[in-house]
Amino acid sequence: MSPKGRPTQDKRDKRFEIRLSAETYKTLEECAEKLDITKAEVIHKGIAMVKEKLDEK
Repeated sequence: MSPKGRPTQDKRDKRFEIRLSAETYKTLEECAEKLDITKAEVIHKGIAMVKEKLDEK
């Protein structure tokens, strides 16, 4: 049986579930739409931005 999904060096095998308010979810959707990326990718970019800011300190 072949693996599913696109091949990648950045294996995403960890799952994390969160609950969002309707307002936060709408903001997430708007960001994804404007950037033409998935909601998951918006979250990944947000985590990277926070890490970058922390590393500056």
